[in-house]
Amino acid sequence: RRHPCGKLVPASVGETQREVVATVLEARQRHYGVTERQAKDDRLGTALGRVAFAGKITADQYAAGEMYGEIMARNRAVMGLPPIHPHSASGLLLDEGIFGRSTAELDPDYVAKIRKRAAAAILMLRVADSDATAKTGRRPSVLVHAVVCYEVDAAAWGSADLRNLEHGLETLVTLFGISG
Repeated sequence: RRHPCGKLVPASVGETQREVVATVLEARQRHYGVTERQAKDDRLGTALGRVAFAGKITADQYAAGEMYGEIMARNRAVMGLPPIHPHSASGLLLDEGIFGRSTAELDPDYVAKIRKRAAAAILMLRVADSDATAKTGRRPSVLVHAVVCYEVDAAAWGSADLRNLEHGLETLVTLFGISG
């Protein structure tokens, strides 16, 4: 193939954006047993999103879980801890201080604000542990943290664990003042 000016078109170095998206959509269809249209749903990209996609939690609970994940990620960052899931090998090297890490000090007020928000969320989940309706299964705080922060798949969880997950997320809905 040639350009209109006559120069040869170089061979493709890598996949195009369209090819990458098509590969992801095909994998989602195979892995989650969804249609092509459903595979385009962004919620399938996270464990919490897949629980919401399956209809096991409400949109407000999903939003509260997303907000909890952001707060916990920011808290890890201001505490100087690496993210739980680095997006790349170079991100991991940056986080471990091997190269290019910023040594700038964070604003103490910002750090205090983030730490207070994280502490409030953790405290509310501890309260949810004590007043959970399902007395069997794991604690709501453990389940919420596992799904949101550690991407643990909840597809095979029992009904008691799912009720406790819902209860923990509903507590976060109340804390964050989310209303649909």
